[in-house]
Amino acid sequence: MKKLVGILLLSGLSLTGCSIQTDAPEEEQLSADEQEALGHFEQKNLAPDPAENSQSARKPEHAFARIALSCINRQYPNKISHVMNSAADVAEPVNLTPVFYGCFDWHSAVHGHWLLTRLWGLNLVPDMDAEISAALAANFTEEKIAGEIAYFNSADRKSFERPYGLAWFLQLTAELRDIGTGQGEKAEQAKIWLDRLLPLESVIVGNIKGWVPKLAYPIRLGTHNQSAFSFGLFLDWAKQSEDSEMETLLRDKILKFHQADVNCPMAYEPSGEDFLSSCLMVADLMRRVMDADEFATWLSTFLPDIPSDGRGDWLEIAIVNDPTDGKLVHLDGLNLSRAWALEGIASALPVDDARRAALMAAVKLHGESGQKAVGTPHYSGSHWLASFATYWRTKRGIPSPDNSAGT
Repeated sequence: MKKLVGILLLSGLSLTGCSIQTDAPEEEQLSADEQEALGHFEQKNLAPDPAENSQSARKPEHAFARIALSCINRQYPNKISHVMNSAADVAEPVNLTPVFYGCFDWHSAVHGHWLLTRLWGLNLVPDMDAEISAALAANFTEEKIAGEIAYFNSADRKSFERPYGLAWFLQLTAELRDIGTGQGEKAEQAKIWLDRLLPLESVIVGNIKGWVPKLAYPIRLGTHNQSAFSFGLFLDWAKQSEDSEMETLLRDKILKFHQADVNCPMAYEPSGEDFLSSCLMVADLMRRVMDADEFATWLSTFLPDIPSDGRGDWLEIAIVNDPTDGKLVHLDGLNLSRAWALEGIASALPVDDARRAALMAAVKLHGESGQKAVGTPHYSGSHWLASFATYWRTKRGIPSPDNSAGT
């Protein structure tokens, strides 16, 4: 793709005194017609760092990384879900959870760190590697992680960030494990960071293993408490880390909850504040525990109205009427999470399944719509949407030939 310079406007970011230029050769600049041909997302969000005076071309991943770097250590505004046992628990977020206090809330801080780790590990933004590595190193210290562990181990906090935040944390350590299996400096650095996070991972895994057997019913919400989305990430972690106890525990519960599910009411989606599809996330979960033929049969009864004519408009794109509203903007994330769920579902069907084309057509429509929202100047959306876009664009959770847990 030819080079392009754009500006990502983040909430509170001033461009005063900055001159944004490009050092790309003249023949590689986009013409007016070529820029017009680009989608909304590419025109607005192929972003350099506005703090730099001279920029080479950027791609969406640069914008995503810049968003995460701008918020993982931004303490305010902040929304905490916090049980206070005494006056001693009245403290700033950074003193409560010293690693994951930025990006508005704990879970968004976690997946902001995951986003940076993912892009860094896949070498998608090599010119930002030093900056990303420095940011992660500053937060992944033994002292700060000990503070996180102390918070989790305090009274009445076993349900803290369960299950959504815990799922993203396991995604973070799974990412570090993946990187650590490689060679070179990044692999060695990833091993160091993972070793420091392992004690916190142990606490979180223990909380999950204590909770899952007690859960009598699936949680079918379209927001943080949904069980299907988190179970998918839990299962991916269990496979990747070779925790057979966790894998068996989850598989048994998943099949008990969803094997007999039929006729999921897609017509009732979305609810007004969803960022996860109750139906599609269940299907994306079930493809993880069934072979292709079994899954294809199950899907026919669970979502019987998926068309076989290849059209993508069978699933209406969610709309956001006020991107400054932190709840309504969830629907931008729904479009992105639908995109990755639809793609996951398609990936698990037999290659000759007639539904695959319609699923992938809907992926394109929802993914492109979701990406338009990533560069919102409103912090209510910008602090988290880039992680959802990265999860979809990098196909996290979709198995590759040499990695059954996904790449």
